[in-house]
This record gives sequence, C-alpha cells and structure tokens, in this order.
Amino acid sequence: MIRRFSLLVFVLFVSNTFLSGQPKNFTITQAVLGQNSDFAPERLTGLAWRPSTKSYTYIQDKDLLQVDAQKGASAAILSLDKFNENLKQKGILEARSLRQLIWVDNTKLSYITDSLYMEYDVEKAAILNIINFDENAQNQDLDPLRKRIAYTLDNNLFVVSETSTPVAVTSDKNKGIVNGQSVHRNEFGIEKGTFWSPTGKSLAFYRMDESMVTDYPLVNIDERIAQADPVKYPMAGMKSHEVTVGVFSMETTNTVWLKTGEPKEQYLTNIAWSPDEQSIYIAVINREQNHMWFNQYSAITGEFIKTLFEEKHEKYVEPQNPMVFLKSKSDHFLWQSQRDGYNHVYLYKTDGTLVKQVTKGEGMVTEIIGIDAREQFMYFMSTKQSPLESHLYRVDLKTGDERRLTLAAGTHRVLLNTEAGFFIDTWSSTTVPSRVELYQQNGKFVKQLLAAKNPYNDYSMGSLDMVTLTANDGKTSLYGRVIKPTDFDSTKKYPVIVYVYGGPHTQLVKNSWLGGARLWEYFMAQKGYVMFTIDNRGSSNRSLEFENAIHRNIGVNELADQLTGIEYLKGLSYVDTARIGVHGWSYGGFMTVSMMLKVSKIFKVGVAGGPVIDWSLYEVMYGERYMDTPEENPEGYSNSNLKNYVKNLKGKLLIIHGDIDATVVPQHSFGFLHECVKQGVQVDFFMYPRHEHNVRGRDRVHLMQKVTNYFDDYL
Repeated sequence: MIRRFSLLVFVLFVSNTFLSGQPKNFTITQAVLGQNSDFAPERLTGLAWRPSTKSYTYIQDKDLLQVDAQKGASAAILSLDKFNENLKQKGILEARSLRQLIWVDNTKLSYITDSLYMEYDVEKAAILNIINFDENAQNQDLDPLRKRIAYTLDNNLFVVSETSTPVAVTSDKNKGIVNGQSVHRNEFGIEKGTFWSPTGKSLAFYRMDESMVTDYPLVNIDERIAQADPVKYPMAGMKSHEVTVGVFSMETTNTVWLKTGEPKEQYLTNIAWSPDEQSIYIAVINREQNHMWFNQYSAITGEFIKTLFEEKHEKYVEPQNPMVFLKSKSDHFLWQSQRDGYNHVYLYKTDGTLVKQVTKGEGMVTEIIGIDAREQFMYFMSTKQSPLESHLYRVDLKTGDERRLTLAAGTHRVLLNTEAGFFIDTWSSTTVPSRVELYQQNGKFVKQLLAAKNPYNDYSMGSLDMVTLTANDGKTSLYGRVIKPTDFDSTKKYPVIVYVYGGPHTQLVKNSWLGGARLWEYFMAQKGYVMFTIDNRGSSNRSLEFENAIHRNIGVNELADQLTGIEYLKGLSYVDTARIGVHGWSYGGFMTVSMMLKVSKIFKVGVAGGPVIDWSLYEVMYGERYMDTPEENPEGYSNSNLKNYVKNLKGKLLIIHGDIDATVVPQHSFGFLHECVKQGVQVDFFMYPRHEHNVRGRDRVHLMQKVTNYFDDYL
C-alpha cells in the first residue's frame, strides 16, 4: 500500500530563464557551506519580544529595530556604532554585530564575551553590571537575578559577581572528578551541569567521579612527538562514572550533598528547584534504565524527603524535561512523560498526587512553549497534526479543551508573549522557504512580517516527492522523500543514493524547506542522482513504540524499513536498480555498513562516516538503553556486530573516521579494517586528523567532495 503525493519545491519562472540565461549549478563549497549562509531564506535576525511590552525587536543591517505589535510603529533603538562607542569607553573590544544581545528585562540587554558579562540599558545608553571572569572559563551560567556567573575551569567550579573576586566552589585536584559540567554523556536531556535557585541564593551542581572509568587512548598529533590525550569512555557493560549533586550556598559558602543513595551507578537528571528554594527534585534512573523514581530532596540538609511517583517500562524510560511549576499554585507542576505511548503533559501536586493528564492523543508534545499570565492556557508544540509537521497548540488547564493555533501545513517555531497577548510564528514547508507572521495568542492572524523569496530561483533544482510507505508489519507508516535529478526524464534510468540516519532522536524527513534535506542532496541531484531518504522505525517524533522497536535488536527493524524503501524505488521506472548507493554518518554509518553487508546484492557503493561497528564498544548510557549489556543480550550484540558480516561485502565501501572521535571511538573502524584484512576483503578508508565525531568547518568541503567523488567513480 503506497500513498504518494508530489510537491514541486522550487519553481523556476520562465521569465527568469530568459533574463538570466540557463539556471546555474552549485559548486561543492556552496552545497556544503551555503545552506545556512548564502542560500538561507531571508529571516528576521535576532527576533525577540521586548519583555513586559507589546513590542518585538530584530536586527536590520547594523540597527536593532523595535516594532509595536499593536500599532505597527517601528523605530531603531540601538545602532552597532553606538554600542561599540560605549564598549570603547569601557575598554571593551568592539562587537562585530548586535546578534549577541539578549533582552533580560524591558530596558536592558545582556552581552557576553569570552571574559565578561555586561548589560546595556537602551534607554540610558549605558553599560551596567559588568562581571569579569577568566578568559578560559567554560560553561558560564548566569543566575536568575543576573548578579553572579557560575563557570568552570578545567574540572572545578567557580562563582564570580560584579563586586567580588571568584569564589572556588570546588577544588578537586584529581582530574577524574569533574564539577559543574554536563554528565551522563548528555543523555536524558542533560545539557549543562549547574542549576541556580530561583533567586540565585544557592547553586546546585553535578559532581562526576569518573576516576574509575577506563581511559580511552586518543592521540594528539600536533606535537613533534605525538602525545597521548586519553578520554574517559565507559563502554557498554563496563564500569561507569558516579554522579552526585551538591548545593552551594552563596551566604555560607558551604556545600551540602544530596543523599541520592545507592547504587552509585545511577542516572540523575531533570534537576529542578522548588519555588521556595527549599527543595530540589531529581529524576533518578537505574542503570538498567527501565525504572525511574521522581524524588524530592532538602536543599538545606541534603536529606531525601520522598518519592513523588515512579515510572517503569519493560524496555526503557527516558525522561527528558524538568518539571515546570505553576506560579499561582506553587504546589502544582507539569511533567512530561511517554507513559501512554506518546510524549504528553501531566499535572501533578508536590505530594505526588496526579491531578490530570493535560494533553492526549496520537501525537508527540515536543516542547512546552509557555503558560499565560492567568494560567488558564498552556501553549505547546506537537506533531499531532502530522509526524512531518510541528504546530502550536493551546490547552485549557481546567477543562482540557485543546486548539491548534498554527493552521498552515509545515514546520513551525513560535515566540510567545503571553503578557502582550501575541505570538510570532516562523514557519516553512516544502513549498514555502520562510514565513514570519504575527498572531494574537488566541490564534487570530494579525499580519505577515516576512515572506522570504526562493533563494534558489537562479539555480537548477531537482523536484521533491514526499512518499508514505507501509512497513512490513502491514500497519506502520513510513515517511520518505525522493529528490529527482534536474532536467528529469522519466524515460531514462538514474542511479540512486540512499541517505540514511535511522537512529533515535533524529528525524530526517519533514514538511519543511527542502523537505528536511541538506543542500548537498540537491547538488547530487544536479549531477544526475536520485536522492532517497526514509525515516525507519527507531527514529524520533512518532511514538514510543515506533522508537523502541529497535530494543535489543539494533539494525533489524531499521534494515527492514530501509528495504521497504528499496522495494518502492524498484517500482519506479526511472531507477537503475543495478546502481544503488548508500551514505550515512554515526548511526547512519552503522546503517550504511549494515546495508552494504547484510543485503549486499542490492547496494553497489557505500560511504560510511563515523560508523558504530560493534555496539559493545559504544558508551554505557546510550548503548545499554537500546541494547542492555553484552552479558544480558549476547545474541543481540552478535547480530549487530558488523565484523561478523565482512565476507558478504560485494560492492565498493569507503569508511571515514575522525582520529579524535570521542563519541564513536576510532576502534570501531580500525577493528572493521582489521577483520577485512584478515578475511582478504578489500575496503577503502580515510581518516580526518584532528576532527572529532564529524568534520566541521571548511574541512567539511573536503569531506563532501570525497564522498561525492566516491559515488561518481564507482556508482
């Protein structure tokens, strides 16, 4: 069963062709670096609401413009020249643009550099509240009242204010103990390691003891004699780091440690302060990741107070977001959970009572945007309308009545201003490069702020088909896209490149500009390739069941779904089925090698970047969530170990890896190459010196030229 609709993304007007000659093709540099620069659709740069007003601001040329959302009046309220004049007077280096300025209240903007934080009062044209810190500082975190900044130097945590010298919160000499930084390898929604209390009186922070974790030997080749530069890397089934949470008091300069208990190998995430600053709430997850306790601790004594509720699942639980307290009822909070199969919002009391499930239905809540001043409505983004789209909804917290506020098909991002009663909607679709629109908070359209032109009007572009297929279970929908070559001729046969990721927390196919594709894919279409992508089971924004279908058997359902896509391609008269290639990075690298080895008769050429080859070599948190430990799941680890399938390789395969990759360590590729040599199987390999898990910056042009050349040479 195939449902298919065709969306021609780019319209090249006949008049343009006559006026400017033939449409142009991209250079490889444009295809790799131009998507977010030269060819980025026009946008309102730095768009933001001015707090406690009905005005929004954005940067135009060198000016910060302010527009009254109600009256429409606009004016420049700050120029880059004026701002730099003020900086110069204070002996501060000039700013290149105003993009770093962020509103902190209705008159002040914050500005942060490598060594200072300051505020700029736009009404007084004055610099205020300068806080200096070490130029080597990392993980800077400003307190809610903007009086202090927490930051890290090496493995220790410091706090500094406008009027004081830095205070050392920790002073660990053992480099294996890390304070104030992100832990658990950024899983479970963890993005930072410090958490200020609501008034900045106290600072909660992570302390990670990884001294017992195995050192993985990366090498620094910048020295004349290369030096060992090891990283702590806990592989699946091995000893992991141990995390605790400290609470540092600004008044006493003492630290209290929360008594999070045993076992020490557990995950502490979704940290949140109570409004009265007396308690800290933590989602505690066992190492098996199938049981979560939502616990309350005293921020004063560190004592465990109670477990509000628990969540269990036979496969895994994965809380991603801290609680959100209501202001009018400080004992009520919102909690996100996938317990009913989709990510939804639940209203709880701090005594652990579940008041109600706030959002329901087949669709993932992807973000809570805000709550109105009267706390009648909660605003949130959801995929309920379509897994390919993101829309703004509001729900009445009392009645449960729900309403979609963004109506145009596409992918939306919203800036909400409940104080003023407006929101700004920035959205795109496969046919709309970018629109920015102003709405009242009830969804009533006010006016269009921007309608971006197609930045590719002068370029030759392939057309995009969005397709919906059915998986081999006979019920699961799979969404894909096909980019046809430019000057497409249905009577010809074209080679195909499958671009794949396939793993959790990523979605490639969307109803957004370019269909979610990279410009490189359209560059390849200009060269005569059909570019195909499908989001298989295991990828995100569908449902818990859709994602956790890979549990303990990584690579099985993903491959089956990719083959569903291949069967679709074989049914297209213009596809040359003898010339099908595949390319992907990271999880996509694992999928690329899997497809080249496990269904080797189908794929002629593959290029795999940073591939996971043996999941027993991957890190504890991610690896054990989806595979359990090697001891618990030997069959699953064996089935997914791609070294076991080397002899099946028939086509041309290029492996690419960064030499200091601390995510998928180079041992994956080295082990695969070693097995190829032992079995007499020819494979190609390229390493990028001084690059981590991906190749960034200008060197990425070199990378994608290499990928392109490989397909040109062998497909």
